[in-house]
Amino acid sequence: MPAWLPRAMVLALTLYACFQLGSWAFDQLIGLLINVLIAFFLALAIEPAVSRMAARGMRRGMATFLVFLAVLTAGVGFVVLLGSMLAGQIVDMVEEFPKYLDSVINWVNQNFHTELSRVEVQDSLLHSDWLQKYVQNSATGVLDISTTVLGGLFRLLTIFLFSFYFAADGPRLRRALCSVLPPARQAEVLRAWEIAVDKTGGYLYSRSLMALISGIAHYILLVVLGVPYAPALAIWVGLVSQFIPTIGTYLAGALPMLIAFTVDPWYAVWVLGFVVVYQQFENYALQPKLTAKTVDIHPAVAFGSVIAGTALMGAVGALIAIPAVATLQAFLGAYVKRYDVTDDPRVHGRHQQQQRGGTVLARLRRSLGAAESDEARGGPGGAGTAEEPERA
Repeated sequence: MPAWLPRAMVLALTLYACFQLGSWAFDQLIGLLINVLIAFFLALAIEPAVSRMAARGMRRGMATFLVFLAVLTAGVGFVVLLGSMLAGQIVDMVEEFPKYLDSVINWVNQNFHTELSRVEVQDSLLHSDWLQKYVQNSATGVLDISTTVLGGLFRLLTIFLFSFYFAADGPRLRRALCSVLPPARQAEVLRAWEIAVDKTGGYLYSRSLMALISGIAHYILLVVLGVPYAPALAIWVGLVSQFIPTIGTYLAGALPMLIAFTVDPWYAVWVLGFVVVYQQFENYALQPKLTAKTVDIHPAVAFGSVIAGTALMGAVGALIAIPAVATLQAFLGAYVKRYDVTDDPRVHGRHQQQQRGGTVLARLRRSLGAAESDEARGGPGGAGTAEEPERA
């Protein structure tokens, strides 16, 4: 046996054990890593506001606390408005359920010549086996639901704590990161950090502004139509349409359409038409002006990044995909060398047939110009014609 073979086997087994240990640790910590990633992007989003407040003499900890207080207040207000709307709709549906059931029973009796009554239907439903099993399963699932809710609250608290520390101790974190890098690398890291802050904060602020405009526009429509819960529906449309890319507008418009349908079916058609028209206005007039200096990426790239982010990390990936891609695009654009584009018709999108037509027209103009110059020199067969071969 060669002398190096035992050492090589020990080294290979050690590397394999380290790989297995690292894989196990990564699987156990994947939830924490995703929470830290979300917290980091949230800290980048509020970094401009915290830096402005700190530049005016306020401590970064207090500035970060005030920004988070404003975000929490807005989030709680939205949840309360949406919860009140859903609770009111559920109460209305429960109160109107006997009328709906009577209308269905009357329709069945008229079309199928039966003699059903609401009392018999209610008794059969209350004493049915599937209802009892459903109640038992729901009672046993209360603990699972409570565990899920508590887990979600703990995850939300973890994200807010990490994002608070990232935002409040941003300069200290950058100094600690740069202290282990050479000076040339420090400038690159700080530049990448600055680009990430600009793109993430710009994405959040531009989307918030478009959400405000969208909410106001849809609120005016719902008030004019007399649809109930107009403020909550307007906030819902504004937030969902802007923070769920590409299809968020249509998903957000489904709830106002449903509520408007309960008032008048034609109101749902009006809401649908307004959603479609406003989406075109936002795509071609509003969004290019607001996002030209923040997250100016192609719609196809944005759509692909959202799909990739969803495939990798679910809903979290869909939310952070666009600012991450915008940051990467801006960072690469700062280092990729670009050249002047040649003046070729194919680059500008002109058809090749138009190019040929232009070439024929140019030749015709040159031949006409040459004929006029020949006439000016004495016409065909004159002195100008005799001198032409010598000049050629």
